[in-house]
Amino acid sequence: MELDKSIEKVLVSETEIQDACKKLGAQLTEDYKDKDPLLLGILRGSAPFMADLIKRIDAHLEIDFMTLSSYHGGTKSSGEVKMIMDIDAPVNGRDILIIEDIIDTGRTLKYVREMLELRGASVKIATLLDKPSGRVVEIKPDYTCFTIPNEFVVGYGLDYDNHYRNLPYVGVLKEEVYTN
Repeated sequence: MELDKSIEKVLVSETEIQDACKKLGAQLTEDYKDKDPLLLGILRGSAPFMADLIKRIDAHLEIDFMTLSSYHGGTKSSGEVKMIMDIDAPVNGRDILIIEDIIDTGRTLKYVREMLELRGASVKIATLLDKPSGRVVEIKPDYTCFTIPNEFVVGYGLDYDNHYRNLPYVGVLKEEVYTN
């Protein structure tokens, strides 16, 4: 595959991701069996994870999306969270499960969680990847599939300058790709 040439190493394989989705889906089925949660995908990165995950949750649920950004095309967070598209569904009194591809600095998720809680929602967070060494704010996901080291990763929804999202795995991008 052409995109593979830019990858230094595979961090999480396609098989590992699918196994994690099955395991988390079973856990969420149990945790939300008597509820009607709203699963909130943070676009664009969470789309592949959310699509695979919801197929494995055997419970009533609704989905909606928000678009936020703190990277603005680079490899490091700008520190400013910008809302591009807000959620459509009413949230007051709802159980919301935020679906995220990665928690790095934590700024975006902290912003979203606090905003939804102010609107009257109960909020939990599920993430494919957690990078605790990148944290600059206090936030802890309720559900984590993989904890990863502080490396710049792409694939399975994660991007560099809107590329590499379509890789079926999570890989470490070669440094020369983003330093040239």
